[in-house]
Amino acid sequence: MKDLITVIVPFYKKKKYFLKTVNSLKNQSYKNFEAIIIYDDEDKSDLGFVKNVLKVIKKKIIVINDKNLGAGLSRNIGIQEANGSFIAFLDADDIWNKNKLKLQLNFMKKNKIDFSYTSYQIVNKKEKIIKEIPAAKIMDYKKLLYACDIGLSSVMVNSELLKKNRFTSLKTKEDYLLWLKLSKKMTRMMGMNTVLFSWRKTENSLSSSSFQKLKDAFKIYNKYLKFNFFKSILFTTILSINFILKRFYD
Repeated sequence: MKDLITVIVPFYKKKKYFLKTVNSLKNQSYKNFEAIIIYDDEDKSDLGFVKNVLKVIKKKIIVINDKNLGAGLSRNIGIQEANGSFIAFLDADDIWNKNKLKLQLNFMKKNKIDFSYTSYQIVNKKEKIIKEIPAAKIMDYKKLLYACDIGLSSVMVNSELLKKNRFTSLKTKEDYLLWLKLSKKMTRMMGMNTVLFSWRKTENSLSSSSFQKLKDAFKIYNKYLKFNFFKSILFTTILSINFILKRFYD
């Protein structure tokens, strides 16, 4: 029997792009998956739209949060509900290549690993490709300290690993902290240098959330990794520069 893959999709005010995201999931060549969608918005005005769009997905669970929990804690709910042997993450405005699940699952089984990620492309609001981000063949704790070069919607993980390790309540960079924790525990992380998803660059990519990203990055180094104040400032600066160079410049 083919392995069941659980796909976790938090939804918060992503109505504009959600249909394309769901269609990219529906059109997967690998069909043995379940989708867990966590509706994480106190405003329920988009709920009817979300349910209607999801009618094309056969196996699905829709979880409706009573209040906004944030992406990390919402994904934890999805992990708790997951039935799959593997878990893949998909943000509600990203788009998967039709062979994403198939190729990545085969890659993980062939290499006998519990954590994988892929190359991806950055697109603008008109779907024009503006940059490709290659996946490093191997990722470890030391490399991750300087830059988060793992696209969330490219990640697939053995579900047993995530049952023991969860996201935190950080508003941003909650995925980065989890990858750091897993790498520190010597989890083998391997990348596929194949573009298998599109990350959408929107107008607010560097706007209102910029300060929050800096604040959360500092908290990761200072609170969770126990770096001193000055070392935390240094690594926050390096991380931010690498993010800007990677996402917004050639």
